[in-house]
Amino acid sequence: MTTLKEHRRSVAFLESQGDTWACFLVTAPGEDGSWHGYFSFRPSHGEVEEDEVRTTDIFIEATEGEIHEKARGLGRPLLAGLLESAIYTAAGTNGGAPRLRGLFRSLLLENAVEIAGDWSDDGGPDLDAREIERLRSLYASYRLDQVSHYICLVEQEAFDHAVDAILDGESVDFLAKDRMQYAMMVVDHIERLLPLPDFETWAADFLAKPETYRLYTHTLHREGRLP
Repeated sequence: MTTLKEHRRSVAFLESQGDTWACFLVTAPGEDGSWHGYFSFRPSHGEVEEDEVRTTDIFIEATEGEIHEKARGLGRPLLAGLLESAIYTAAGTNGGAPRLRGLFRSLLLENAVEIAGDWSDDGGPDLDAREIERLRSLYASYRLDQVSHYICLVEQEAFDHAVDAILDGESVDFLAKDRMQYAMMVVDHIERLLPLPDFETWAADFLAKPETYRLYTHTLHREGRLP
């Protein structure tokens, strides 16, 4: 049920199972004083709230603005994956799936390219300090690349143990279709722990040496190996 405290923001329109789905970011203050956020999806034929499917609470941040900032860094590959997960979870359908670490590294890389564009071979984007939105897209791509890079460095068994610890004993079957939602919770947790620069610091460094970032992106995205 939607509460008066919930805030809904339209994010995108996605295609699935021959239908168009409206994607909403829903945020609300939690009892612990933090803000919680999840995605809700409504099919074009949906007329009531019960027609929607939703993810679990993926984001838990100190402010609503932090959730908005992270959500804007999710492109269509991850949103489409979350939609499929929410649909299958609502239907109670299970099925086989690849290992979590490999699945998410692939999705994160695809998502990073989608939100920032493939500029790894063109000598770097033609940016100046006024192109703030373009810089923010590149920054969101950079943050996802750092999470993907970190996941790649962790042994599969150690990563599985880390997932259990992050979810604090939550009973999750990662062979089920709902694995996507819980895995996003894990990715968000890892991102919060990484010593990543804030946007202003990153932007100044990027503008000073875009070639370094271009080479990193080319190696990670196009060559499929760690820089």
